[in-house]
Amino acid sequence: MSPEEVRERYLRVREEVGPGVTVVAATKYVSVGEMAVLAEAGIEVVGENRAQDLLAKHARYGDAFRWHFIGHLQSRKAPLLAGVCELVHSLDSESAARRLAIPALVEVNLSGEPTKSGVAPEALGAFLERVRSLGVEVRGLMTMPPPAEDPERSRPYFRRLRELAAEHGLRELSMGTSQDYRVAAAEGATLVRVGSVLYGR
Repeated sequence: MSPEEVRERYLRVREEVGPGVTVVAATKYVSVGEMAVLAEAGIEVVGENRAQDLLAKHARYGDAFRWHFIGHLQSRKAPLLAGVCELVHSLDSESAARRLAIPALVEVNLSGEPTKSGVAPEALGAFLERVRSLGVEVRGLMTMPPPAEDPERSRPYFRRLRELAAEHGLRELSMGTSQDYRVAAAEGATLVRVGSVLYGR
């Protein structure tokens, strides 16, 4: 993984999604040492799945990146993100909201899969009211469609998330991964979370 190769892939993704979409480089499988390659490649925003990993990487690279949290947010880990992370993509519980001091997106479980995190669409309005009453700045929504080989199978989920955001006056939409980010961008994503398309693994 060379900085030149990563930069070429990164610029290609940015071109494909357009100027209104933030490309978040998912770094779950990128080691602390490999983060230097991302910085050299010019990647601006990274998304980490685990609070401890985010803190370890931030301690070494600090302002080299803007830091987002994109994994499941445990309430006991929420306070650790203050002053380190600028946005959480995956808020889905009041217990985490009570301990969160940074802006967030609410994760919505559109597929109804019991193994998936997220707020049910029909419960979203009430959930937004409760977390806002706790002082959380909610900027938008996030979703993860069921895995599918054909990116087009994700489109109905992305479209539904866009509709839900519009219903609730929310602007940011975090949707789309390496497999289906083009479809997500076409359906109104403002953030895409991509990893393998940048790193080739």
